[in-house]
Amino acid sequence: EPNAAHLALARLERKLPGDVLIVTQNVDDLHERAGLSNVLHIHGRLDSALCTACRQRTHWTRPLAGNPPCPACGVPALRPDIVWFGENVHHLDEIEAAAAGCELFVVIGTSGIVYPAAGLSWLARGHGATTVLLNLEAQDEGDDFDVAEYGPATRLVPEWVSTVVGA
Repeated sequence: EPNAAHLALARLERKLPGDVLIVTQNVDDLHERAGLSNVLHIHGRLDSALCTACRQRTHWTRPLAGNPPCPACGVPALRPDIVWFGENVHHLDEIEAAAAGCELFVVIGTSGIVYPAAGLSWLARGHGATTVLLNLEAQDEGDDFDVAEYGPATRLVPEWVSTVVGA
């Protein structure tokens, strides 16, 4: 279920329509279930299937065992629509453009070692954005953020959202 951090981010998006983009490495749908609509899944989604024959993505929640046919082309070539090791991440051009053009870039709950996502805060900061880290613990690159707060996301994110949009 979505937690307090997901719900706080949904509140932020409602208060600042069009100004919030959530980029997540998670493959679940917790952001969407919390009410967020502007979400990019850099590592794909578990509720989606990718056809290896025609490259069509399809909303999919049924098992893929038994090789069901692709709804688009009919070929039984569906697989989970998640990024496997060695594959390119999803939406990278769009995400990099957003990072380069934002005023505020917030990193929440990450080890900071999975690239290319780990380099996005540097990209944003290099283009003049204020960078914020809300994380359970310090990262090796924690000094590269303008603001760093440590603790559970379920506490930090709602507190931070309240400072941005008010109680």
